[in-house]
Amino acid sequence: MRTRANKQSGATIKDVADLAGVSAMTVSRVLNAGHRVRPATRERVEAAIRELNYKPNLSARSLAKARSLFIGLLYNNPNPGYVSELLIGLMNRCRQVGYHLVIENFGSTDEEWAAGIEGMLASSNFDGLIVAPPVSDFDSVMSAIERADIACVRIAPELEPDLFASVRTDDRDAARRMTRHLLDLGHRRLGFIAGDAGHGASRQRLSGFKDALEEAGVGLDDGLIVEGRFTYRSGLAAAEQLLSLRQPPTAIFASNDDMAAAVVAVAGRKGIDVPGELSVAGFDDTHTATTLWPQLTTVRQPIADMAGAAVDLLAAAINAEPEQDAAQTQRLLPCEVIIRDSSSTVKAKPA
Repeated sequence: MRTRANKQSGATIKDVADLAGVSAMTVSRVLNAGHRVRPATRERVEAAIRELNYKPNLSARSLAKARSLFIGLLYNNPNPGYVSELLIGLMNRCRQVGYHLVIENFGSTDEEWAAGIEGMLASSNFDGLIVAPPVSDFDSVMSAIERADIACVRIAPELEPDLFASVRTDDRDAARRMTRHLLDLGHRRLGFIAGDAGHGASRQRLSGFKDALEEAGVGLDDGLIVEGRFTYRSGLAAAEQLLSLRQPPTAIFASNDDMAAAVVAVAGRKGIDVPGELSVAGFDDTHTATTLWPQLTTVRQPIADMAGAAVDLLAAAINAEPEQDAAQTQRLLPCEVIIRDSSSTVKAKPA
């Protein structure tokens, strides 16, 4: 019969985890003064270590601390401009701090992610995760990460933003300010192309558009609001719908630059002068905004800065003590309205 004394003489980290009723990863975090270990959990782990007389392998721990961290990016986003800038920002910052970035994508819906997230987290060896929108609002993903007790930073979450560390911008206020700019130019018949309905940013930007109209006393015309999907192709269809109206808008605010670029293309095909007869505005200030003519008036979202901040927050989460001030884990970065050549007061058509 195997005695407790025999077990104590060769206890493993799994033995400690089993006795404390936690995962081996949690034991490792206690041993390495890691992040997000609740005081009660830490006490159970330390008690199990004492009872089993567990002695960690110091050389293995040194090697573990010396290795480069593996960071997982969980994302699905149909906006190529946004994704490109986000990836570049993440890769640049990870390279600077010596992290490896691994990208995971299970689909565009919460249901698709629910089918694969548990297995992926169980089989991977991520030191931390960065979760981009809209995945950062998928309940199945966030619940799985919480159960796995992996350090996590969410980018632009709409729901429960304080659940994990996060980096955000105030999309609603930015959209309100952009709409205010178009109103200040004298436009009163404003079209709006929303993004994917399942994306939190779409709802926030539409709300900001409506806020500005209400503040200006301009009635909301639901016929001037068309849903897109953050893609150039969806922008073409939305622009065609708006510009084919008997009374088309004099300004169109699209929820991202790709869809705004599509509006400019459709206007050109229809012989509508931008910005003389139609002002166009976008959101994000991606590379697209300055590669077409006229260059886009848009909201500059600091995507690369958000990516860098996410990596820095994740590094802090991986190494922080549980008593870390929660306020230090939330970052709100500013957006800026950038005025370029695609917006102006409307000029009357020649007779």
